[in-house]
Amino acid sequence: MKTSIIILTYNKLEYTVQCIESIRKYTKNESYEIIVVDNNSEDGTVKWLQEQNDIITILNKENLGFPGGCNAGIKLASGSEILLLNNDTIVTRNWLSNMLKALYSEESIGAVGCTTNNCSYRQQIPVSYSSIESMHDFAKEHNHSNAKFWNERLKLVGFCMLIKKKVVEEIGLLDERFFPGNYEDDDYSLRIRKAGYKLLLCKDTFIHHFGSVSFSDDINKFQDLMSSNAKKYEKKWGFDPEYSQYAREEIINLINEREDKQLNILDIGCACGGTLLEIKNRYNRSNLYGIESNKYSAEVASMICEVKSLNVETNDLPYENEFFDYIIVADVLEHLINPWEVVRNLKRFLKKDGRLLISVLNVMHLSVVRKLLTQGRWKYEDAGTLDRKHLRFFTYESLQEMLIQQEYIDIKIQGISMPISNEDELFHLELAQICPKHLMEQFKIDQYLVSASNNDLAETIEFINRNPDKRQEIFERLNKYSSKDIINAGKRFPKDKRVQALNSISVVNFENGRFERVIPFLEEARELDDENSEVLYNLIYFLQHIGEIDLAQEYMVLLKELDLQIYEQLLSVISLQ
Repeated sequence: MKTSIIILTYNKLEYTVQCIESIRKYTKNESYEIIVVDNNSEDGTVKWLQEQNDIITILNKENLGFPGGCNAGIKLASGSEILLLNNDTIVTRNWLSNMLKALYSEESIGAVGCTTNNCSYRQQIPVSYSSIESMHDFAKEHNHSNAKFWNERLKLVGFCMLIKKKVVEEIGLLDERFFPGNYEDDDYSLRIRKAGYKLLLCKDTFIHHFGSVSFSDDINKFQDLMSSNAKKYEKKWGFDPEYSQYAREEIINLINEREDKQLNILDIGCACGGTLLEIKNRYNRSNLYGIESNKYSAEVASMICEVKSLNVETNDLPYENEFFDYIIVADVLEHLINPWEVVRNLKRFLKKDGRLLISVLNVMHLSVVRKLLTQGRWKYEDAGTLDRKHLRFFTYESLQEMLIQQEYIDIKIQGISMPISNEDELFHLELAQICPKHLMEQFKIDQYLVSASNNDLAETIEFINRNPDKRQEIFERLNKYSSKDIINAGKRFPKDKRVQALNSISVVNFENGRFERVIPFLEEARELDDENSEVLYNLIYFLQHIGEIDLAQEYMVLLKELDLQIYEQLLSVISLQ
């Protein structure tokens, strides 16, 4: 068995030499052939290649670009695998043998890739080396074959992509519409998966990658090329190749469970399923479901799990009540007509302790506020927070208010910030002169991540009002919830029932020694009804118990004026010295 290693060159001889020398040193003899396709270099690359006895060369008279050049090499390849390798890489110990083990571990695997120091789409890992010599030491410790570190992927970046030859023969060559390069690897990855094969990232294998040396001479030209080829991809496949294939690591990190736990997870707006696939890698016993309105993205995501192409605002969701451990709503609420109703409706599909995970852009970000105040408008071509497709906008306060109104609890909101411009930094200093201090940090938040829990608190509060004497059961039901969540959950009830429940809750906490939870409930009850003598009775009793005699005496005066009979009852059981 022999692997055909295909390398494209266009000038940059020093990188090519390092790459090929590393292949010779760290790859078993007779296990490979090197095919170099040169795209009309002018820096001595051609002369150097002609001097090498172990390289098959194709010397083009014009630049065919990456896909065209690779195709020329593939046509000449005699190996049982095709390895597309950038010339600005340095391979390392065990690199190819590790990747081959992964490639042939299952019949269903069509292609594999490896990790590196410089790459997009989460194939880059942190490194500690500062020289090529220390890089090899790093790789020696890293490159130990281990199936636990093979992750399925939506796509593989083409800097080092090992493909079974039979898969290439089945799906055909790279698409040369992506000349001179970029997104041909996205396209090829999707074609491999549509043919029924899996892609694996071998996290047990590392090679060095200098990164985009062929395009780095003119960064503006490179960015234009990226934009142009992304549009070609979207025209071909019906979805944005960047956004739609992205895995939301920050959302996934909000899931904190044992790896062996069987979870039911729904991703609304799942795009091509990148987030769901990464969840599958981490929690492989999970049952995954997706909803995606773009039928082309939904088709791709359906290769991973059950996906419905529907509108969550106009269609009934086809799931059982209390079925999901997590429901993900990432970058979706901005696009809805009535996000409040959707958030409320999702509650019934969450288990009692299930969690809603949200990401949403912050309309208070400095860049938005500054442009609105200084220019009077936001240019739609700037996209971002005020994108013309967005119908709703959120701040920290409005997010929290929405979730509280829909009776979610344990609401945790964290902000993600990106570096800001000098203009925005100066504007931030100016805002500090007129804005409250607690708002200043919110101006620098690009996006909020939210985790909120479903709950049975409303049901428990009804139970309290029906069964105020079942104090131990009340305590056990409420003990896992925060005081704030319990108080918020009661807001759906009439004032008299809220006061009754709060009073009962304060008593059961007192009886069970949870003194720190007594005052918040009594204060809330007093704010709702400052003439309720039972609440005042319990407040005074508690204050004298903890030694707050002066404050208890002040409330005694109020109680005497309010209800002399209750006042005299209290005097018979306490002694205020």
